[in-house]
Amino acid sequence: MRAVVQRVSAASVTVAGEQVGAIDGPGLCVLVGVTHHDTERQAAQLARKLWGLRLFDGGDTELSCSDLAAPLLVISQFTLYGDARKGRRPTWQAAAPGPLAEPLVDEVVAQLRALGATVATGRFGADMKVSLVNDGPFTVLLEV
Repeated sequence: MRAVVQRVSAASVTVAGEQVGAIDGPGLCVLVGVTHHDTERQAAQLARKLWGLRLFDGGDTELSCSDLAAPLLVISQFTLYGDARKGRRPTWQAAAPGPLAEPLVDEVVAQLRALGATVATGRFGADMKVSLVNDGPFTVLLEV
């Protein structure tokens, strides 16, 4: 699994003009990609990593979402497994198909909620418009 994690002061996602998910205040906007061999174990590992990752300024120390009860906006993003090394058109062969990917993205969300996180989501497979205010800017890549 891959995730692009952005520290945000606000983020939202809309589908067909309807807002389907949003967070306010310091939090994380997380784009999650799934490949063919990913498992529920990796989904749980990613959730724990996101919940405990110290990305927020706490003065003398960095703080995590768990320290701040900061919300997360989690959005599926199959294009994280796009490969554009050859030619001018990316291939998506490494991206898992929807029947495999959707339950694993849902598992990341469920595991985060089980840890106590407030989680908003996009809509799997939809044409989504994501808006965010990147705080920093601060963006990291995770792979589990």
